[in-house]
Amino acid sequence: MTAASKTKSSRSAKTSAKTSGKTSGKTKAPRPSVAPAKTAKEATPVAVPTKTAVETIAAVPQAGATSNAALLARRAVAVPRGVASAAPIFAARAENAELWDVEGNRFVDFAGGIAVLNTGHRHPKVIAAAKAQEDLYTHTSFQVVPYEPYVALAEKLNALAPGDFDKKTLLVTTGAEAVENAVKIARAATGRPGVIAFAGSYHGRTLLTLGLTGKVTPYKKDAGPFPADIFRAPFPDARKGITVEDALNGLETLFLTDADPSRVAAIILEPVLGEGGYHPVPAEMWQALRAICDKHGILLISDEIQAGFGRTGAWFAIEHSGVVPDLITVAKSMAGGYPIAGVIGRADIMDALAPGGLGGTYGGNPVACAAALAAIEAIDAEGLLARSTALGAHFRARLAEIGVRAAPYRMWDIRGLGAMLAVEFVTDFETAAPDAGFTKSVIGHALKRGLILLACGMHGNAVRIMVPLTASDAIIEEGLTLFEAAVADAIAKERMIAAE
Repeated sequence: MTAASKTKSSRSAKTSAKTSGKTSGKTKAPRPSVAPAKTAKEATPVAVPTKTAVETIAAVPQAGATSNAALLARRAVAVPRGVASAAPIFAARAENAELWDVEGNRFVDFAGGIAVLNTGHRHPKVIAAAKAQEDLYTHTSFQVVPYEPYVALAEKLNALAPGDFDKKTLLVTTGAEAVENAVKIARAATGRPGVIAFAGSYHGRTLLTLGLTGKVTPYKKDAGPFPADIFRAPFPDARKGITVEDALNGLETLFLTDADPSRVAAIILEPVLGEGGYHPVPAEMWQALRAICDKHGILLISDEIQAGFGRTGAWFAIEHSGVVPDLITVAKSMAGGYPIAGVIGRADIMDALAPGGLGGTYGGNPVACAAALAAIEAIDAEGLLARSTALGAHFRARLAEIGVRAAPYRMWDIRGLGAMLAVEFVTDFETAAPDAGFTKSVIGHALKRGLILLACGMHGNAVRIMVPLTASDAIIEEGLTLFEAAVADAIAKERMIAAE
């Protein structure tokens, strides 16, 4: 019997294992989705290389480079401490799913610039398109002199987005800006002020988007007060015993106690919670929200900023549910590393504001538009939607094996959609207490070995996988091997501390 076949499914794991993420009704107390085949004493030790991945690669100094330590010192003086960096290294160059720092050390990148690089670092088609556009013009401001790349990208996004109706697209620069504009459009179209978001959600770091975000530390700490007419509904999370029925009952209670539905302009939700821990929204939750929005004249917004453009095996993650939203916010992997974002929506809704009501000096920059068109073409031509689905299945199987072999009774869940996956660590299976310290240790040991990882989750106890979909099978396997070694390192460190 393989390790994968010994994996027990929790309610949340069953949810994430299905493409649609269906969940309904009441659940029993959650169980781990990764059950060890052996006890901790019987577990087969992982072969740990004698040298780290960084040490085994000859350091080749980069032109004009300085040390990571020197740059960290300069950074501390010049950059506000509120701008955090996950890794204490400085990039010198990168290709596809590999990155080299200023000291010549090589890393496998499983973070992808926070899900920005579905097409990898410096995809040849993206770079060529951007350079060709730079040779023509780099900025006119679409509000002053418009240009064809903006129109072409809007046409492409309108065609890709779900829904058998006329659509229009606004292009801006950042994800938070896209969310701000989606709310503004919804309010203008409905004549209502209220917006409902969900616990565990993340929508940006501006004041309005922080108000929508359902996670205090570090984003909202010391930053209030936040705008009025923002309301919070419960998210269906089997890990916490919250079913779809519970979440919908909570929403109905919100309508009765705080948010008069006749004053609510929009409901906004990520199809897979990003910072909240990579929990997919169950299909029936989306279907119920669509019915509720239709009943009360509320607009439904799918925030696809992290989940879009192939990360879950579809252009937009909400497509797995069969539900069509009124507005979609996009950014991140849309342009393969270039800063651009947008709002796609029903044409009549998008036209709610008068001329001059939408826009921005840099919105829809022509170089970023050209890069986005090339990235979308690469996703399509290289079959990256199917690649994401296949990678997701591979990662699930390999991560389950790693959990059994390297971290018995510590890897609680493997969840997500397609290649948008997270691994959750706990102290033990009896209490299932979130273990942020162990997760941080895994990430730290991974970096020492040459693998870049990021955490997520309300308690910071999940590792998320955002590897470029263009990464080769060899790079994927190298990264997984490094991950397993890092987990073993973290376990060994725990045992050493316990023995002291």
